[in-house]
Amino acid sequence: MKQINTHMSHLVHDVAAQLGDREALIYKDFGGTVWKSYSWNEFSAKVKQVSNAMLNLGIKIQENVGVFSQNSVQYLFCDFGAWGIRAVTIPFYATSSEQQIQFMIGDAKIRFLFVGEQEQYEKAKRVFPLCKTLERIIVYDSAVHLDENDPTTIYFDDFLKLGDGLPRQSEVEALQQSATFDEIANILYTSGTTGDSKGVILTHGQYHAAMEANDKCVPVDENDRVMNFLPFTHIFEKGWKILCITEGARLIVNTHPLEVQQSMREQHPTCMSAVPRFWEKVYMGVQEKIEQSGAMQRKLFQHALSVGRKHNIEFLANGKRPPLALHLEYEMLNKTVFSLVRKELGLENAHFFPTAGATVSAHVEEFVHSIGINMVVGYGLTESLATVSCNHLGKPFSVGSVGIPIEGISVKISEEGEILLKGPTITRGYYNRDDITRESFTEDGYFRTGDSGYMLGNELFLKERIKDLYKTSNGKYIAPQMIESKLLVDKYIDQICIIADQRKFVSALIIPVYSLLEEYARENSIPFENREDLCRNEQIHRMMMERIDTLQQQLAHYEQIKRFTLLPRNFSVERGELTNTLKIKRRVLNENYKAEIDKMYEE
Repeated sequence: MKQINTHMSHLVHDVAAQLGDREALIYKDFGGTVWKSYSWNEFSAKVKQVSNAMLNLGIKIQENVGVFSQNSVQYLFCDFGAWGIRAVTIPFYATSSEQQIQFMIGDAKIRFLFVGEQEQYEKAKRVFPLCKTLERIIVYDSAVHLDENDPTTIYFDDFLKLGDGLPRQSEVEALQQSATFDEIANILYTSGTTGDSKGVILTHGQYHAAMEANDKCVPVDENDRVMNFLPFTHIFEKGWKILCITEGARLIVNTHPLEVQQSMREQHPTCMSAVPRFWEKVYMGVQEKIEQSGAMQRKLFQHALSVGRKHNIEFLANGKRPPLALHLEYEMLNKTVFSLVRKELGLENAHFFPTAGATVSAHVEEFVHSIGINMVVGYGLTESLATVSCNHLGKPFSVGSVGIPIEGISVKISEEGEILLKGPTITRGYYNRDDITRESFTEDGYFRTGDSGYMLGNELFLKERIKDLYKTSNGKYIAPQMIESKLLVDKYIDQICIIADQRKFVSALIIPVYSLLEEYARENSIPFENREDLCRNEQIHRMMMERIDTLQQQLAHYEQIKRFTLLPRNFSVERGELTNTLKIKRRVLNENYKAEIDKMYEE
């Protein structure tokens, strides 16, 4: 099927006109165990019903509608249903705090809030009295227990009845006819690693331009089975999902992120967008299995990896044809060794896997390509409607780059090394924040990304968030994310935060993978009663330092970690230490762990 890139108010209906009864959405009910599906025609019918119900609810043109849920088919129906009557959807992360949702509801003057499960309903109910504009909550999951004294909430199934028989379909179609690309589609509030949330304005024109540009370099098509793993709130998943719809691909809606590996084994996706942390965990899982296998198997796998690396990285990634002997050996190992690894992951029919959102460790990128999985590394922001640049499948690429800028995007590097962007996919600014909007653009209209980077040939390379560059008291600049990405490949490290700003040397706060650390302690007869005992143990400290030293050999002396502290509990969204996209908030961590940090710098 040729891409259908029409206005999103009628996109699903236009694709349904082409693909009809072909399967479109694969999903589980909230709390369900059985996979179900909707055809394109059924998807289109649900969207029409939601559009009609929204009109009957009194939702106006360009009114802001909130969606506070995990991924679900209802989420999709609401997005497209709202666009069908030219309303704006404002997605909240399912893990957002009450304080965050209260701010967003107030800032965007939301009257109607769609929520997913019990947790989201409880939070919405608690902030309801504090939100002057909020009139009604609509709950997706019919198993949610509603407060008997709550007259303002209805279930989604009852909301849908307002659209039974499509009573206002002629109005819906008239609204679609008059829709323009200048209208707002979404306002996405970025949780940000510093300061308050900002609502990024995304228009239908930006989406249209992004779909056109991505179609030219991202080869998803109607034969693909696409797992939706990242939250639909995340611009990466939202943009990717809409691209897949324009191409007629099947969407497999994974509701709970922790279930994704099981979902992959059950549904065998060909494509899935992911953040580097997903592939780091795959890498660690495979390495652990290899370590536990016999010497012969370990030797075979290490040999297979070296052949895969030579074939896929040294030759194909550099645009060279592998020698026949190497190619034949790789094909044999691909069918015998690597196919078993892919089968274990549920990726027997792997096509390609867009990956962005943080720095990708070179170790992990090489490993994923070596086992025959096409990781397509890219770079983007909410403000650029996801993709700025990406690797192109089957074309040469450099490990460590974030690919070639997509068509239509002009990339400029400022004198300070900041990446500046201009093009039809770039936001026009922040909702209700003219002050921040003005600061975010240069005089000649380029958007300031806050990321530093450089071009080498036609490829873009990232350095670090400009605000995140640390300067030690010795005047040396440290890039914390680069160091963190090198260490996160260690199987014992779950989370890490580098400390260095205005300090004499680099240190780190580390949260270990406690299941493995406890196993190590038992195997080595290290007594412990709780996590705090493990954190304080000298033998464990020495073991961790040895592993860290091995991984940081390639770093300059001044970049290497000299001291670290093991922490007994994970960094969390609730304590404000992580954003909703799980990026660390360095300022908050510096405040929350001031005593532990100061202790590392005592003479």
